[in-house]
Parts: sequence; C-alpha cells; structure tokens
Amino acid sequence: MAELDTSGGGHKKKGPGVKKGKKLSTRVDLTPMVDLGFLLITFFIFTTTMSQPTALKLLMPDDKVKPEEQNKAKESGALTILMGADNHVYYYEGQLKPDASNFLSASYNGENSIRDVIMKKKAYVRSIAQDPSDPEHDLVVVIKPSQYCTYKNVIDILDEMSINVVKKFALVDIFETEEQLIKISDDSAKPSSN
Repeated sequence: MAELDTSGGGHKKKGPGVKKGKKLSTRVDLTPMVDLGFLLITFFIFTTTMSQPTALKLLMPDDKVKPEEQNKAKESGALTILMGADNHVYYYEGQLKPDASNFLSASYNGENSIRDVIMKKKAYVRSIAQDPSDPEHDLVVVIKPSQYCTYKNVIDILDEMSINVVKKFALVDIFETEEQLIKISDDSAKPSSN
C-alpha cells in the first residue's frame, strides 16, 4: 500500500561527529483506491431506481348497452371540442345546429383560446347551477379528435382538461358531418395559392 523509499538522501556531515538521519520519501500506491471507487460506483448504479415514465391516467367507463344506463348530459352544460389539421380547434355548445351556426373556431393559445372557452363555459354552468355543493355537476366536455389532427393536439386538449379542473370529459368518435365541417373550415383557413 504505502512504501518508503530509503534510497535517497545525502550523507553530508555538518560539523565533527554529527550524524544526520537519512531522509525518507513516501509514495502512496492508489491502485486499491481506484478499485474501491469503481466498487462504489457500481453499487450506486445497481441500487438506484430508474425514473419511472410519467403517463396520463385515463379512466374509461364501461360501455352500457341499455340506453337507460348511459350517462345523460344536459344540453346547457355540454361543450364539444373538435380538432382539425394544422392545430385548428373547433367547438360548439349543446347540440350542433343543422345550419352549423354554433360551430365556432378557437386556438390553443393566444386570443380566443380553447382555455378561455372552457373557462367561460364553466362560469356559465356555475351561474345556472341548481346544486350549490357541486356547481359544476352539469359540465361535460366531449372531445372529438378528427383524422386530421395530431397526437400532440389530443394531449394538449387533455392537458387543458386537467389545467381547468374539468371533472367530466370524454373522448368520443367524431360524426361524419362534424368531420366534413372540419375539412371545410380547414380548407377555408388555408391561404389560397393564386
């Protein structure tokens, strides 16, 4: 481990009859220390837990075959969000009117964002609530991703649900008429190439 070097040193005398002791130099062998360091590194690598992937918890209810067992939503508390191509978001409140006059456009952020739409709907449902203990009981957000939207768009909308603390929301298949409205709206939003 440690070693004393006895080879060096001069034998000069200072004065008559005085003997000076030999100077010894020390040298420390660090090889066992390196071994110990690697043992500690491997120990800590094997005993630590790797970070767990974070995932969104999504509880899906069972599909009910009987119509009377299905959950009913009040039209005054329903908000439907549709996602189109190029990060376009559309929504309507209640049921979609035959002339699609309540089919409106929003954005993910900025002016007229989908967050503002959700907050306004929550405030409206809270203002007409009949049960003061749960004023947002009737609020239901229906999320309908189209074939044109991206996975990121769906995650962004699910994030908005958790940010705005929406307790009831559902991912639902989109109807064909809604898909056609999205396609028409997306095509009209694209700049013309004249």
